[in-house]
Amino acid sequence: MEKLEAVYFDLDGTLIDTAPDFYTVLNTLLDQHGRPAVSYSAVRANVSNGARALTELGFGVGPDDAAFPALLEELLAAYQAHLAVDTCLFPGMAEALDWLDHQGLPWGIVTNKPERFTLPILQGLNLHERVGAVLCPDHVKQRKPDPEGLLIAASRDRVAPGHCLYVGDHLRDIQAGQNAGMATAVAAFGYIDADDDPHGWQANYYLQAGHDLLPLLQTLSG
Repeated sequence: MEKLEAVYFDLDGTLIDTAPDFYTVLNTLLDQHGRPAVSYSAVRANVSNGARALTELGFGVGPDDAAFPALLEELLAAYQAHLAVDTCLFPGMAEALDWLDHQGLPWGIVTNKPERFTLPILQGLNLHERVGAVLCPDHVKQRKPDPEGLLIAASRDRVAPGHCLYVGDHLRDIQAGQNAGMATAVAAFGYIDADDDPHGWQANYYLQAGHDLLPLLQTLSG
């Protein structure tokens, strides 16, 4: 990369920590159904895989089970009523966003999280007036690891993909960035599955903590 022109983030497990709200919502629902609670570590390990994985984790039923669709919708409705309560930016991210804003560098979000959850969370965290392009599954034909969302974001910001950085905590994020021709950084502080080896994802950069991002951005900006 010759010079950084824009930065894009995955949402859950990269820019923001949504696990606390998912933990509260899922265990409240499980209690209502007379089922045992699940641990915070188990919830955190499944957040990146979405509400379907959390439904399976909590209720022990798979997508093929007749009860699964109703339980999934119940969880989604409960989550929608509990957005941005304990959700927060990961440590170091506020400073990175402040620096990007000060430099006049656009930053955006490309996520597999549906718009009905993403936009209220951004509003709840007072990021909605600062963020640039926000691409959710509602806005694309193909989800990550397809590069469609990232390419749309770069086009909206009028930047070349080769001058952009995409930060994510899942293999599909790194693959999407690579497929878009962007530099990539692993958010190793995010929701990495215990069986995953993020060092093997062949990302350009590896962020052990959120505070590692700002020095990287400063270096890439020249």
